[in-house]
Amino acid sequence: MRILHVYKAYSPVLGGIENHVKLVAEGQAAAGHDVTVLVTAPGARTMVETRAGVRVIKAGRMVEIASTPLSLSLPGYLYRQRPDITHLHFPYPPAEAAQAPLLGRRPTVLSYHSDIVRQKRLRLFYEPLMQHVLRRVDRILVSSPAYLASSPVLTRVSERCTILPYGIEQERFRTATPEKTAAIRERYGHGPLILFVGVLRYYKGVQYLLKAMQKVPARLLIVGAGPEGAALRAQAQAPGLMDRVHFAGAVDDDDLPAYYQAADVFCLPASERSEAFGLVQVEALSAGLPIVSTELGTGTSYVNQHNESGLVVPPRAAEALTGALVRMVRDDELRHTLAAGARKRAKAFTAERMLQDIDAVYAEVLA
Repeated sequence: MRILHVYKAYSPVLGGIENHVKLVAEGQAAAGHDVTVLVTAPGARTMVETRAGVRVIKAGRMVEIASTPLSLSLPGYLYRQRPDITHLHFPYPPAEAAQAPLLGRRPTVLSYHSDIVRQKRLRLFYEPLMQHVLRRVDRILVSSPAYLASSPVLTRVSERCTILPYGIEQERFRTATPEKTAAIRERYGHGPLILFVGVLRYYKGVQYLLKAMQKVPARLLIVGAGPEGAALRAQAQAPGLMDRVHFAGAVDDDDLPAYYQAADVFCLPASERSEAFGLVQVEALSAGLPIVSTELGTGTSYVNQHNESGLVVPPRAAEALTGALVRMVRDDELRHTLAAGARKRAKAFTAERMLQDIDAVYAEVLA
């Protein structure tokens, strides 16, 4: 089968959607499919390369507006492809605009990764195109039933939607190198260790986690970099936090499992609907880490289930985060029970299951 994935960026760009597209594309290539990924390049020059059996076309980028890279050459590359099925990764308006004239002629699946939350003014202009595309694609893949139920966009096209949760390759998170894990524990001191992993963006809610840590008898390790990094480092200079909050920065992907194994609790304090699923939670589940997360009406509390794999609290509520984290670090029995629940919950989010389900959707669409 000839498969074309279209999005704005691809590995080594870091991000949940970028990682997901890479995993799906490489998994499909390994299964014998002819896979092409079409994205934008970091600069003006177009690049074409083959990585792990996947042909990657990075169309030269002209400019970026509101986190949306624009490429004059991307539509031309899209039209010249002859895939059996095109897989769009939403939201990326330029790709949807380029594919719109082909809907009805080329089988098209769309993964709906997130509502458009922050760019409200631009959405006014994009709304007619978005509605046209969502009503004409052959299938819309949604990562959780919670997101389908809570999205005002998806509820209008629910009959075209299929629930298909994300998955990851879990084995490496279960079997991190003991020497690396021990070195991380030694580097960041002894006692309870709370872990956050993610790009430091506004919707991750790390500012509320730092407020909560004022009263939590533990240390916090923040893995990741991003636009909010400087502000968060300044906030962590507050009395009582300086010696207990550590910023590891961006971590090599090969080293990341050891950070999960070194921790006692994982926290995703996301504050906005832009956090649609939280793949880092699946990584934590795979490592057997109990989770404290927030209820956003998205997939975050579908992944981490309250009192089964962790605790779920309201968003933007530092006191609620404090209470949940204090319970976790002080109650060994609760933590161990939820850790066992985390390992059990992880079984729902394997890469193998996800790839099989995507193949089944493709087959239905092509039939």
